[in-house]
Amino acid sequence: MADDPRTAVLAALRQVMDPEAGQDLVSMGLVYDVAVRDGRASVIMTTTTRGCPLSEMLRMGAEAAVLAVPGVTEADVALTWDPPWTPDRIEARAF
Repeated sequence: MADDPRTAVLAALRQVMDPEAGQDLVSMGLVYDVAVRDGRASVIMTTTTRGCPLSEMLRMGAEAAVLAVPGVTEADVALTWDPPWTPDRIEARAF
């Protein structure tokens, strides 16, 4: 695993795209917390709305991406809606 396993997990989560927004989970501000300890990664994330029909697909995509990180042997990806997501969580992009 990389020197900083949390950074490696965040990089993996940047590969999971929100199909409606066309941006990755991290850039969208959908990832609330990441912790990695002894090969076990824990991710708390949200979706843009509580009733998002893609919630489970996004959660499963995040789980698969995290499990692909070298050194990660377990991944627990939980969805939360507290606090609710707002557009101000989207990362600013310099163009």
